[in-house]
Amino acid sequence: MAWLFLICAIVFEVGGTLSLRVAVDKKRWYILVVVGYVLAFSMLSLALASGIPLGVAYGIWAAVGVALTAVLSTLLFKEPFTWLMGLGIVLIVGGVLLIELGAAH
Repeated sequence: MAWLFLICAIVFEVGGTLSLRVAVDKKRWYILVVVGYVLAFSMLSLALASGIPLGVAYGIWAAVGVALTAVLSTLLFKEPFTWLMGLGIVLIVGGVLLIELGAAH
């Protein structure tokens, strides 16, 4: 269940961040920004309460959030995506794997 909470935290954080991009032009979207971030932090708290260590949970939450936001902003908002950004995402995934493997010991 802890991992489900963490996945939900990531989804809500990415949703809140993408809503922030839209809210710049459409002020009503700030409601979705606030709801997204409140739910994201609530789910992250539940993931921590369910036993995921803080370093692992926060590392995965932040890293996957950054990677998903970069990819989705390219698809949804036609923002640029360079090979260097792709390399950064590969490094983020590698870092998350190392954090997870390191936490297992």
